Amino acid sequence: MRVLITGFDPFDNEEINPSWEAIKCLPTEINGIEVHKLQLPTSFERGVATLVEALFALRPDATIQVGQHGGVASLQIERVAINLANARISDNDGNSPKEKTILTKAPTAYFATLPTAQIVRELQASGIPAQLSYSAGTFVCNTVMFTALHFAATEMPTLKSGFIHVPYLPAQVVNRPAVASMSLEMITAGLEKAISVLAD
Repeated sequence: MRVLITGFDPFDNEEINPSWEAIKCLPTEINGIEVHKLQLPTSFERGVATLVEALFALRPDATIQVGQHGGVASLQIERVAINLANARISDNDGNSPKEKTILTKAPTAYFATLPTAQIVRELQASGIPAQLSYSAGTFVCNTVMFTALHFAATEMPTLKSGFIHVPYLPAQVVNRPAVASMSLEMITAGLEKAISVLAD
């Protein structure tokens, strides 16, 4: 079994992105699963293009996209991606779409096809804060999640796909004392556990 797991480069004046920092720490094999890692640009256009190119090339059995959600205190296992891009800030290419349909010939929304509830249960049982989330937002994270699910629905029906949002790292909140964070070790352990669930 092969899993493609993706994280993003830093954005919005941050120097690091916890999604990619944690992915870099993952082993290349987890419970017999081959783990393939890829950094995506935080860009509506290039992020999607990079992901789709990798999916065509690798043809994985599953893909997990991971992104930063500053301010949350737990891993957010996303259930839904919507067909809408509506940016509060610009992406790393300076683009900030407003009320834009991601794909015109696609459904209004897709549900993640990963075993999301099981992932949450396994994370919580391991002492890692986690919860189901029913909104991946409307920034690049949602666009990438929606595109991956549409790709699976139209090009690779057996592909399981979903998204996990992770908190800030402690280094990112040194000057934000009231903002939640999570250690790199715990985020990495959470992603490893999420991948291991797929072996079941």
